[in-house]
Amino acid sequence: MHYVSSKSILSKNNGMNLYRGCTHGCIYCDSRSEVYGMDHKFEDIEVKKNSIELLKKELIKRPRAMIGTGAMTDPYVPLEKHLRYLRQSLELIYKYGFGFTCITKSDLLLRDLDLLKKINSKSKVVIQMTLTTSDDELCSVLEPNVCNTSRRIEVLDILNGEGIPTVVWLCPILPYINDNEENINSLLDSCIATNVKGILCFGMGLTLRKGNKEYFYKKLDENFPGLKERYVREYGNSYSIPSPESDNLMRLFERKTSKNNILNTPDEIFEYLHDFPQKSYQTKLI
Repeated sequence: MHYVSSKSILSKNNGMNLYRGCTHGCIYCDSRSEVYGMDHKFEDIEVKKNSIELLKKELIKRPRAMIGTGAMTDPYVPLEKHLRYLRQSLELIYKYGFGFTCITKSDLLLRDLDLLKKINSKSKVVIQMTLTTSDDELCSVLEPNVCNTSRRIEVLDILNGEGIPTVVWLCPILPYINDNEENINSLLDSCIATNVKGILCFGMGLTLRKGNKEYFYKKLDENFPGLKERYVREYGNSYSIPSPESDNLMRLFERKTSKNNILNTPDEIFEYLHDFPQKSYQTKLI
């Protein structure tokens, strides 16, 4: 890792990135793409050393809203365990009455369950968890340096028991790897059992751009011999890599989520994630 100083920590839409880069090792990660202009090795995580000071200043000035993190880098990368930047951020978010949402694959977030519960009682917390495969052995290949799917489902269940809403990112679904009905059915059943509020799915497939494409293909060669050649043959240099099973799997997804009253469109889920309970917060203050 290495440290940098930053001029700001929150985007205009209240997005926050304490770290840049990741060590989870997910073979498909779009954040490796050159379009994002990262000028250091992806695993050499950039740490914004003045982020807590900046966050305090910006929270004092801004209207209360949901603070989000994890869109570019999982906020619970292993180094967070000892740096505790996210933990300190949560303390400020609670102190100043903001809400919080994050996208993660890590059970390290349970370390902060006490703070998440306090924020949720005062305003709102939504935890977003990525699930790609119900097969833990396959998970260890696709996402080698983070807890497996079974453990993530345990985390979802714990959060449900504590009254903290959850949203699942059902992506990416990789052609000829995890794009089968058994996998999608199993993941959906787990989401239903843990009472998730919504499931984000942008179609069954993935996207590949310069930077992440080369890394992904390298990992295909290592773990799925011959599959890279099939991708190249069928998709060429396309950005969008849809599964040939996409239509059938999307029908399954829509049918099962609708039947179980789970939010299933990006628009309604993002509206839910960004909605901050102003009246509820004001009432609690009084």
